[in-house]
Amino acid sequence: QVQLVESGGGLVQAGGSLRLSCAASGRTFSRYVMGWFRQAPGKEREFVAAISWSGGSTYYADSVKGRFTISRDNAKNTVYLQMNSLKPEDTAVHYCAARNGRTIVTGPREYDYWGQGTQVTVSS
Repeated sequence: QVQLVESGGGLVQAGGSLRLSCAASGRTFSRYVMGWFRQAPGKEREFVAAISWSGGSTYYADSVKGRFTISRDNAKNTVYLQMNSLKPEDTAVHYCAARNGRTIVTGPREYDYWGQGTQVTVSS
């Protein structure tokens, strides 16, 4: 199985920035669609962003579009989520996920592998 290890979460003030990193194992990393999801207390896990094999295509949830940027470095087997202009409503456990396919999808159940999650807390 693919192993995903996340880092970069923490506590920031509203308006601040964080960059999350997700290091993936496996020789076929470049053929996985990579995504980020988040889950706040009492809420279902929701899609945040995803990126295609080559990094040429990205897709964002409306709630983060224009503020977050997803990118990947296949040579390093790493995907990133740059989060700017953070809001208190961004507070959630953020998960890295991988899908063994080439189509960007937004449903959590469409992804095959998951990281452990990293807490992002945005204070007001």
